[in-house]
Amino acid sequence: MAYLVLARKHRPRTFSEMVGQEHVVQALENALTSQRLHHAYLFTGTRGVGKTTVSRILAKSLNCQGPDGQGGITATPCGLCQACKDIDAGRFVDYTELDAASNRGVDEVQALLEQAVYKPVQGRFKVFMIDEVHMLTGHAFNAMLKTLEEPPEYLKFVLATTDPQKVPVTVLSRCLQFNLRPMAPETVLEHLTQVLQSEAVPAEPPALRLISRAARGSMRDALSLTDQAIAFGNGELLEAGVRQMLGSVDRGHVFRLIEALSQGDGKTVVETSEGLRRDGLSAASTLEEMTTVLQAMAVLQAVPSRAESRDGADPDAAETARLAALLPADETQLLYSLCLHGRGELGLAPDEYAALTMVLLRLLAFKPAAAAGVEKKTLNDAAPAQAPAAAPLPPPVAAPAPVEPARPPAVAAPAAPGHRLPVVEAPALSAAAPPRPAATPEPAARLMAMPVRVQPPAGAREAPSAVASTPIPPSEEGDFWHATVTQMVVAEAITALTRELALQSQLVARDVDQWLLRVERESLNQTSSREKLQGALAAMGHAVTIAIEIGGVVDSPARRNRQAAEERQRIAEEAIHNDPEVQSMMRDWDAKIVPGTLRPAAPN
Repeated sequence: MAYLVLARKHRPRTFSEMVGQEHVVQALENALTSQRLHHAYLFTGTRGVGKTTVSRILAKSLNCQGPDGQGGITATPCGLCQACKDIDAGRFVDYTELDAASNRGVDEVQALLEQAVYKPVQGRFKVFMIDEVHMLTGHAFNAMLKTLEEPPEYLKFVLATTDPQKVPVTVLSRCLQFNLRPMAPETVLEHLTQVLQSEAVPAEPPALRLISRAARGSMRDALSLTDQAIAFGNGELLEAGVRQMLGSVDRGHVFRLIEALSQGDGKTVVETSEGLRRDGLSAASTLEEMTTVLQAMAVLQAVPSRAESRDGADPDAAETARLAALLPADETQLLYSLCLHGRGELGLAPDEYAALTMVLLRLLAFKPAAAAGVEKKTLNDAAPAQAPAAAPLPPPVAAPAPVEPARPPAVAAPAAPGHRLPVVEAPALSAAAPPRPAATPEPAARLMAMPVRVQPPAGAREAPSAVASTPIPPSEEGDFWHATVTQMVVAEAITALTRELALQSQLVARDVDQWLLRVERESLNQTSSREKLQGALAAMGHAVTIAIEIGGVVDSPARRNRQAAEERQRIAEEAIHNDPEVQSMMRDWDAKIVPGTLRPAAPN
């Protein structure tokens, strides 16, 4: 007798033999036991989860005659009567399977429906099983709608598909729909163990665990991979052989990579990546194994009690727990995200191993700041966030005195009335502006030209998400910057990102040759935008150098424009609501003003 593959040899023949689909089995068994039978069933799910199998078992349950020939509809078909044997063998005349992938036209469906007028020849019911039903054409679906809705009492429809989204809702509404779920690796592992025990094939548990994960929820794929592994291992399943067959990466490499990343050891990361290249191991498999380990680490970091329950089930649990304690939780999440998205980048790079190395080294790019002990600040901190100026300032004066990092910036206090400060103090306006290089001082008349103008603080700093209706504190710097930006926008001297930089920024301080702006978003701090804004200001007679810091903004031209627009909207709505004619129509005719339809006239 010819060899029968494991996926066919161990196909379930009763509901009790089905694995991982208890929610579907229970519903069908209860319906068969209580005789509450629907005329059309739709089974959905990914490949290899049992859609065709459950259809055949359902057909046997409907037509089983029992060992003595006196049986009826049952949830436990005997498998001994002629109907059960013929359905298992695929020769039962009243059970028809139609492959819609190759018979998708209206003619094939009509030929099938023509058989519906004839009563069953051998069984109790005719069963039409249409596999991959989503492949039918629109005309074919329309041709079967009437029969599908009101079939003869002896006819049952069973539809199966891997893509229910492509099935018309007119068909879905006529069927009972059951979704067969992908199977968990533990479920697949347990079933493979039983199958190989019945086949008397020796297998190592780690080898079966690799196959269970590689099956990705499909029992048929798992059994097919097992067949391949038996052939590869010459009748036995060893972990090394299965790993070589699948191209899987040894967890030892993964643990070494994660530990090196936690310690910031770029040399070990690169050397391990080169070792994977020499061994011919898959880069995609490396990232996949890393995401699996990192996911387990994240669970242990969030729920430490899970470590005790996993010790016996996973031989790598101890090493996973050690790395979970070694790597901070935020870096675990970051590394998981990088590995997950890095799989999509492998195909874009000319060399997948170079792409793998870049994905792994990407985490190290985020580590130096944390390793150096630099404090992370948010936009809501009381002191402005430390941010380097986007461009070096010109060297007009000598280097300023150093500024202590812990002290608030000197710009927080305005200059005393009548007191003029030299230009050399301008870099100390904010800790974000770096010291200017030493240069030859200019004449005293240049240094004493005007006082440093500093925007006064507005009390507690607003959060970036503060609403536009919050009153903006009046200030001379805010008025000057709003007028200047408005003039540039009207003259179209600035556009695109340069305009956004000007509108979203706050003028914190201005000196003879340097203005300090503050923005909330780092993306606005672009060199090209800053240079274009400096050019536009120079064209208006302000030949200054712009320094930019990142922090909370309480007064910007955009906020002022938004507040002015809200005020115009409020005045317009009040004018309409207070109009005598409008009030008369609302009172006499029950008229209403639709919210959101009032628009103020554009300002001159």
